[in-house]
Amino acid sequence: MTTIVEIDDLKKVYDGGFEALKGGSLDIREGEILALLGPNGAGKTTLISTVCGITNATSGSVRVGGHDIVTDFRAARAMIGLVPQEISLEPFETVIRAVRYSRGLFGCKRDDAHIEKVLRDLSLWDKRNAKTMELSGGMKRRVLIAKALSHQPRVLFLDEPTAGVDVELRRDMWKVVAELKASGVTIILTTHYIEEAEAIADRIGVISGGQLLLVEEKDALMQRLGQKQLCIELQQSLNELPEALADFDLDLCDDGASLVYTYDTAAERTGIARLIAALTAEGLNVRDIQTRQKSLEDIFVDLVHNTGNKEDAA
Repeated sequence: MTTIVEIDDLKKVYDGGFEALKGGSLDIREGEILALLGPNGAGKTTLISTVCGITNATSGSVRVGGHDIVTDFRAARAMIGLVPQEISLEPFETVIRAVRYSRGLFGCKRDDAHIEKVLRDLSLWDKRNAKTMELSGGMKRRVLIAKALSHQPRVLFLDEPTAGVDVELRRDMWKVVAELKASGVTIILTTHYIEEAEAIADRIGVISGGQLLLVEEKDALMQRLGQKQLCIELQQSLNELPEALADFDLDLCDDGASLVYTYDTAAERTGIARLIAALTAEGLNVRDIQTRQKSLEDIFVDLVHNTGNKEDAA
């Protein structure tokens, strides 16, 4: 698959020394949906702002469709549509004029049929002559999306597009996203809604502390979701795992009285029976056993938590 966005060793350091981006590299493929997950302050918006030319990188490079965002800014930016996190609209402008104006900013010829389709897809056609200040918050966000799509971009950035909006808009939004992907548009979205990333993304990236911790095919991540954990509560406490249990994927909890065994539900043998036999042979009595399945949220939390611990140690 062709790469449409190339991010190479991108760094952003603000005055005072704060590193918002710490040298991330990423190739984004044409026609894919990439979801970026990360806590507040992780660097998601800084990454998007830098690619879109709103923020200048300290070092590194970005190319969109082969165009460098610094030396060939106009060509690169013309390929990008951006839906920002913050709602900022001219309050006295009508919806349709605002969307037409955005198209004109990119030097595109007037295309009323395209503008009408975008407004209808976003349930804005009936509000086309309303002033933006008369709209609800959800409707204003729809206008932002319409403005981003006005010049028919090949790459669309959605920065927390469904944060604080109603279920109806979310449904309309993902319908539009699916149609855009079908037409070959590349979509990069940031979201706090992990279930949305799970539902629509082709690949999922996790960013924290200005670092890309993971960028992986969703299907590969879903295989991880096939892993289950067996939580074994013992009647006695251990200082360390007995040598006879070293062959098992076991973690000893901090309390010393619980073991966590990770296994693959898709495997021919889970190893549970062998583990229970080994525990019995070691004279370890089991008080209780529980199972739980690892979720995408667990993976996300673990990655972010581990990164935070490393930074604290440094």
